[in-house]
Amino acid sequence: MIPARLDPLLRADGVPVALARRFAEGGHQLYLVGGSVRDALLGRARPEEEHDFATDARPSQVRRLVAGWADEVYTVGEAFGTIGLIKDGVRAEVTTFRAEVYRDDSRKPVVQFADDLETDLSRRDFTVNATALRLVPGPEIIDPYGGLADLGAGLLRTPLDPGIAFADDPLRMLRLFRFVSALGFRAHDAAVEAVREMRERLAIVSGERIRDELDKLLVGEHVEQGLWGLVKSRLVEEFLPEIAALRLEQDPIHQHKDVLAHTVAVVGRCPPDRLLRLAALFHDVGKPATRSFGPEGVAFHHHEVVGARLTRARMKELHYSRADIEQVAGLVYLHLRPHTLKMGWTDRAVRRYVRDAGPLLDRLNTLVRCDVTTRDPKKARAVERRIDELEERIAVLREREELDALRPPIDGHAVMAFLGIPPGPMVGEVMDLLLERRLDEGPYSEEEAYRLVREWAEERNQVLPPPGGVPE
Repeated sequence: MIPARLDPLLRADGVPVALARRFAEGGHQLYLVGGSVRDALLGRARPEEEHDFATDARPSQVRRLVAGWADEVYTVGEAFGTIGLIKDGVRAEVTTFRAEVYRDDSRKPVVQFADDLETDLSRRDFTVNATALRLVPGPEIIDPYGGLADLGAGLLRTPLDPGIAFADDPLRMLRLFRFVSALGFRAHDAAVEAVREMRERLAIVSGERIRDELDKLLVGEHVEQGLWGLVKSRLVEEFLPEIAALRLEQDPIHQHKDVLAHTVAVVGRCPPDRLLRLAALFHDVGKPATRSFGPEGVAFHHHEVVGARLTRARMKELHYSRADIEQVAGLVYLHLRPHTLKMGWTDRAVRRYVRDAGPLLDRLNTLVRCDVTTRDPKKARAVERRIDELEERIAVLREREELDALRPPIDGHAVMAFLGIPPGPMVGEVMDLLLERRLDEGPYSEEEAYRLVREWAEERNQVLPPPGGVPE
C-alpha cells in the first residue's frame, strides 16, 4: 500500500510521472530516489521542487530522452553519470545506476555503472535514502534494505557494512552527523564505531565538500546533536581540530566551565543562520592558547584576537569565500565588545561600536545574547539588560544622526584641494582625525571640518590658503 503522503509525487500531470513515462516509452526504467521520497514519507516540506532519479539508461541515452522535452539540460555531472534538467520550474537530476568507489590516494570518486536498482541502492549512504519509488506503470515502493523501518525508528544506518559505505565515500562519515542535525535521528552504533576507526580517511576528501556538509550540519534543527556526534566519534579532530581542543583539561583548583559544552550550547541557541552559527562555533577557539591562572581564577585574555586569527586560517583551509571568512572572523573578534562596557553606553561608545560592527551589527548582537549559557539567572538578566540598553541607544542615535553612515562632512578630495596636496598618507591622517571627531562628538559642519584641517596643517607648518578660503 502506498502512503497518502506520497500522493503529491504521483500526480498524473506532475513532472516526475511525465518523466517516468518518457523513459518507459524509450525502454528504460526510472525511479524517484533520495531526499524527495524520504521527506515525503516523513511529511517534511521541501523548500523547492527538486527531485533525484535513478535509471538504467546511460548518460548519453538520458540526454537523448530529455532533449526537446526539458526546458533546460545540464551535462556538468555527466562524467559521474548525472544529467540535470529543469521542466516547468521543477529541477531534476537523473543518474545512471552506479557504484561509487574512491581510490586510496584520490580525492575524486571513480564511477562504475550498474545494471540494476538494488545494486545502486546498496551503494547509497543510508537506508533512509535507499528507498525508491517506481512511478509507472503503477506506484511501488522498493525498499531492499529496511529504509522504511529505519525512518519510523529515526535511525541512520548504512545499507551495507558501514566500513564499505565509508570506504566508498569518506564524506559519508560527516554526512552521518549532518543528517543527525537535520532530522534528529540517532546514528547506528556500528556506524559511529566505523567513523571512529576510519576517521583519518576523511583526509582524501576535498575541503570544498567538507565545507558544504559542515554548512548543512550547522543549520540543522538538531545542530547540538550533530555537533556532539562529531565530537564523540572524534571525526571533528580531522577537519576542525580547534573545536576538539575546546575540551580543556579541568583544573581541580581553578574550576571553570567546559568550553566545548558551552560552545555547542551557544551554536544551538543561535537561529539557523549559517554565518552566525559558524561564528558561534568558532567564537571561543582562542581560549586554549590564552588560558592562564591567577588569584581570581582562570582567564583567557585576548582570546577573541587569537580566535579571529585561528578562524581565518581554518576557514581558508576549508575554502570558504573571502566574504564569509571576513564576516565570521569579524564576529569572533567583536563578540566580547559589549561586555567591556558594563557601566553604560555613551554616545561615543555606541558610535564606535556601530562603526566597528558595520553590516555585522544585528548578527553580533544576536551572538552576544546567545553567548549567555550561565545557569545563574541574575548574570543572564544582566547581559540581556546590557544588550537591550545598547540596542535602545542605537535606535535613539539613529533618529538623531546618520548613524549608519559615520563619515566626516568633507571627503579626501576636499582635503587635498584645501591643502593643495596629492593623494598619500597625509590625507589618510587628516581623514582619521575628522572621523575621530565624528565618532566622539557626533555630526558637525563642513566649516568646522575645515577649521580642524587648518589647525592640523598649522601644527605641521603646512602652507595654507588664505583665511576664509574654504572651497565652495
